Amino acid sequence: MTKATANLLYSKEHEWVLLLDGNRVRIGISDFAQKQLGDIVFVETPEVDTEVTANDSMGTIESVKAVSELYSPVSGTVVTVNEELADAPETINEHPFEAGWLVEVEMSNPEELDALLNEDVYQAYINEGEE
Repeated sequence: MTKATANLLYSKEHEWVLLLDGNRVRIGISDFAQKQLGDIVFVETPEVDTEVTANDSMGTIESVKAVSELYSPVSGTVVTVNEELADAPETINEHPFEAGWLVEVEMSNPEELDALLNEDVYQAYINEGEE
């Protein structure tokens, strides 16, 4: 069983969002997504000051199985990038909710959070796909 974390919101593309302070959020990929990808070997994230748009690609993640798009769950400006992933992309597999985060974004439209899924709804969503 894959795990979801209660204090996070999730997109149907399997990214998670943690509200930090003000309109700033931290974004990563879910435990479900990292398990589906397998061993992650490379991550391409947007640079600081890049504008991202909800539901649009903001980079790629490469595993031994495939290359997948990373989608931004919210719109805004990238304010921080997890530089540690350049040398240790496997951190996403090991700690998808902690050290494996991707970027932090200053949201331009906080109402977009309303379109994301809470833990229970996300767990039901991924369970549907696993049956």
